[in-house]
Amino acid sequence: MQRVIASWESENVITSGEADRLRASIELAKFDWKRLARYSFWLAGVSLGIAIFSLIFDDTVLGIIMKILAIPDILISVLFAVFSAGFYYWGFRRKKRKPARSFSNEFLLFVGAILTGVAVGFLGMAVDSESSILLASAIYLVIGGAFPSSLMWVLGLLSFGLWLGVAIGYASGWGALRFVLLGGVLVPVGLNLRKTKIAKLAKPTSVLGLLYFFIALWILSAFGAPRHEGSRFALICWSLLLGVAAIGAIIWGLKTDDATMRKFGVTFLFINLYTKYFEFFWGVAHKEIFFTILALSFWVIGRYSEKIWNSIKAKVLDDDG
Repeated sequence: MQRVIASWESENVITSGEADRLRASIELAKFDWKRLARYSFWLAGVSLGIAIFSLIFDDTVLGIIMKILAIPDILISVLFAVFSAGFYYWGFRRKKRKPARSFSNEFLLFVGAILTGVAVGFLGMAVDSESSILLASAIYLVIGGAFPSSLMWVLGLLSFGLWLGVAIGYASGWGALRFVLLGGVLVPVGLNLRKTKIAKLAKPTSVLGLLYFFIALWILSAFGAPRHEGSRFALICWSLLLGVAAIGAIIWGLKTDDATMRKFGVTFLFINLYTKYFEFFWGVAHKEIFFTILALSFWVIGRYSEKIWNSIKAKVLDDDG
């Protein structure tokens, strides 16, 4: 475009002033190639995972493989474990040689994670499905922490949550409480990870911890815990605890400027209030009274939040001055 304008100017098609205005009006169209690369590798990984699992666990294909090879489940598990280890090794080696290509390096880890999942599936059929889930969680967490890889780390935490629910939670009847404790541990762990060499794992750890914590508390507030299931008093107690936790998350988020904590608090405070309203008051209370009280409560929260925001803003202006 610059050459065209220069050509027009040299041929007296436009004046120098008009040429300068045209040059000043040119804006480069920016394209986020980094985001495109990330999404492309994510889609490639998901598509590959679907393809592999569809192939491996397709009854016809699996029957053909088993008839031809007649390999026991444990040997198939070992075979896929070796393949997954190869991809992990490839990913770590490539990271050292080409650290800038972070997305393609993590893609290799993701392929390894898929193969690990297949290996764990066959191990579960051969030995113990619950123990195999815990083993997969340990592998994902170790790889995620060593790389470090947010994707592998999240897979590890999700796998651990799955194991906790399947192997321990439902067996003992205290599944939701265990997830409250798990979330309560993961949130401070995530906050402390910010000061370490694997700080990139801090946010996914905190987010999953908050998810585990608040969803489990909401389930307890809606359905109760064993021995007290269906007790209205117990449900109210759990609901109050969820409300206190949500308000605490909002206050903490405002004071520390933690948007994630703040959003979780606001979201589950609304969910808690609406759940209790539909549970206890929808059929008997006047809607106008309920929503008036709700409006007043959030007005109080808004006023308090405004004061905190103004104090933070004043402090920032004093520091700048």
